[in-house]
Amino acid sequence: MQLPDDVTDDVRKRLRRVAGQVQGVERMLGEGRECRDVLAQLSAATKALEQAGFRLVAAGLTYCLENPEEAEADGYALENVQKMFMKLA
Repeated sequence: MQLPDDVTDDVRKRLRRVAGQVQGVERMLGEGRECRDVLAQLSAATKALEQAGFRLVAAGLTYCLENPEEAEADGYALENVQKMFMKLA
């Protein structure tokens, strides 16, 4: 399944945000910042990663629903995409 450009762009943007948040966590640890501040930043990074994954699965589900035969031939049968979703949940 080829991902649409808007999905790829969105996921890449989210991953860049995560990278910045992880770098921020490293700096915070080096600076001896408060635990709650570090955890808040880690939580934000985790949420951003989850959102990137959900964006990919949503694109897969859309593809499956719009092109069921083609999706199955490509190895993206609806039940396989549902399993991918459950890995994120």
